[in-house]
This record gives sequence, C-alpha cells and structure tokens, in this order.
Amino acid sequence: MKTINDMTELEALFDTAVPTSLTKVTVTMTPLYRQWIEVARFAILSTVGPEGTDASPRGDDGPVVRIVDERTVWLPDWRGNNRIDSLRNIVRDNRVSLMFMVPGCNNVVRINGAARLTADTAVTETFEQNGRHPKVVIVITIGEMYFQCAKALMRSKLWLSGDESEAVPTAGQFVREMDQTFDAESYDTGYAENAKARMW
Repeated sequence: MKTINDMTELEALFDTAVPTSLTKVTVTMTPLYRQWIEVARFAILSTVGPEGTDASPRGDDGPVVRIVDERTVWLPDWRGNNRIDSLRNIVRDNRVSLMFMVPGCNNVVRINGAARLTADTAVTETFEQNGRHPKVVIVITIGEMYFQCAKALMRSKLWLSGDESEAVPTAGQFVREMDQTFDAESYDTGYAENAKARMW
C-alpha cells in the first residue's frame, strides 16, 4: 500500500477549502455559539500525551460545560473509572479539543484550545450533584471554535437509525473477552442500578 508522506502530494488531491469553512471560525464565544453550548449535554474531550492520544466522552444532566467568559469554559471531571488518561495528558500537554453534540442536530460544535486542571475548592464546589463535587475541574481557554459540517451525521443517520444495541457486544462481554472468568451477565444486568450511586 502506497502512503502519502508529503504535504504537497496530500494537498494536490483536494480542492481549495470551502470559504465558509474558514470564515465560520471564531476565537471567542459569540452569542449563537453560547446558545448552542448551553444546550449541549454531551461532548467528547480529546487530549494528547507522550503515550498517544485520548478521546473521552463527557456528559451531564445539564450543560456539559460552564461558560465562564467569552474565552473560558469549565468542564467538571465527574466520577469515572479512575484511569484519568485525559487528566494525565493535560498535565503534560495542555492541547485539547471538545466536540459537542446535541441529539437530533446534525451539526457538531468544536472548541480547540488549551487546558489546565484545578482542585481549588472555590471552583470545584460550585459544581454539585447529589451532595458530591468533582475532584478536579478542567479549565479550557478557547483558541478557536466553529461548527462542523453536518455530512458525517447525515451519512450515518445517527439520530434516525433507532436502537441498534442488540447488534453490538455489551460492556460485560468486552471485559469477559479479556478475562474468561468475568461474570458478564451479572455485570450487564446490574450496571444501570449500580451506576446510580456512582454517577457523580
């Protein structure tokens, strides 16, 4: 297989960038982007570190990030599996991207910027769920933000294809594939109830 290793060779395969793909970019949170972000309850956080890249789903029952000002958003780090891959990466390389998705909307909004972590209680305690607070909050400075073309979600019919969960392995099955002694059935049937106490 021949691979492309030269920028000139790559660029020769494509036409000039669509003008609106460049003019849509903003370096601050505009009123319309603010409106979009305040509705988004789900985002994918992308980071990079010495071991490689990481993409982590983030979600909340309200806005997934808090808009602090036109250049800053706060993302609480709610309880997860304690791998802290994204957090480790941010400590070592502050480059991040956030991709926000809204159910039923084919557009995706993206923030590229720089992040740092804080465990300052003056920040963490401003977030609360059922009496719990995040251990850290990710403070993201916006470098640029823009909406992305809807074609990927249109092609995939992401919001129209219905429930396809029966066609894919469960979380328990993934674990059992690596550890044949794991009780996948009990894990899967009990997960939703067990997670309630560990959601935040």
